[in-house]
Amino acid sequence: MSEKVGIISYGAYVPKYRIKVEEIAKVWGDDAESIKKGLNIFQKSVPDMDEDTVTIAVEAARLALKRRDNLDPRDIGAIYVGSESHPYIVKPSGTIIAAAINAGNTLTVSDFEFACKAGTAAIQVCMGLVKSGMIKFGLAIGADVSQGAPGDALEYTAAAGGAAFIIGGENIITEIEDTFSFTSDTPDFWRREGQDYPRHGGRFTGEPAYFRHIISASKGLMEKMGTEPKDYDYAVFHQPNGKFPVRVAKILGFTKEQIEPGLLVPWIGNTYSGSSMLGLAATLDVAKPGERIFLTSFGSGAGSDAFSMIVTDEIESIERNPKLRDMIENVRYVDYGIYTKHKRKLKV
Repeated sequence: MSEKVGIISYGAYVPKYRIKVEEIAKVWGDDAESIKKGLNIFQKSVPDMDEDTVTIAVEAARLALKRRDNLDPRDIGAIYVGSESHPYIVKPSGTIIAAAINAGNTLTVSDFEFACKAGTAAIQVCMGLVKSGMIKFGLAIGADVSQGAPGDALEYTAAAGGAAFIIGGENIITEIEDTFSFTSDTPDFWRREGQDYPRHGGRFTGEPAYFRHIISASKGLMEKMGTEPKDYDYAVFHQPNGKFPVRVAKILGFTKEQIEPGLLVPWIGNTYSGSSMLGLAATLDVAKPGERIFLTSFGSGAGSDAFSMIVTDEIESIERNPKLRDMIENVRYVDYGIYTKHKRKLKV
């Protein structure tokens, strides 16, 4: 059994295509400047024609493996993929990913769904399996090609991307000190079987859902550990838009400087299950040994997972290039017609 558990490597992937807020707004007759100001978002990522949750997850997982020398994918004893846009209703994404990274057959594979926090739930499960001694390493992935109906407010934010974290008890680059979750039945966002696009209950979205759950999980963890915001160098919160994570950080007592390294949504949009995990990956790209990271995800329906982490000296031994910030600056813009084609919004 492992006394400590944490991240031993990580990888991330965001498609290079972007669509600007102005391009969407002109199609629907909206005021682009008001939307940019209201959401603090300027553009979002768009998947290529042959990209989906699985391809994004594979790219992130391969980078996680590549960062470390002599990491045998056959030592991965579990793969959990969190997403709300799995390409198959009946057929797991995880088995395809396992085959793509040559993980072998003696492992547990499962797909998770809990809106945008499915990926962090996967991290928690991997932590438990590693600490119990049942597996050596676990692979937790959060990835999405998120959906937004044409003309809906979600169309300005629903984006594509994902991150993968290998969890283990040895050669840890970031120790996960503790975790805490807060969950309730709050119907702020849902998509029924057979529906192409989700729906959202506007009055539930902010205070009853996002803010209540993130604040409760975050305070719960800090009370459990006896820590305060000033004890952390960085903080990452789920990013449905550019305003909510800034506001919730301020409410909790975190500073703009603490959240800035992981705040990506203004340039890539809301990647749903990949959102907070991509923020963590961007933070790990710049974190130094001894620094502490606070992370709280959020998933509609509704729940939050909070984590306290400390970066170890081992982080200096892995290859941290390419950095996520560099990756998301490699951009190719598309118009609404190409975006519609890539997202297959036209039904034949």
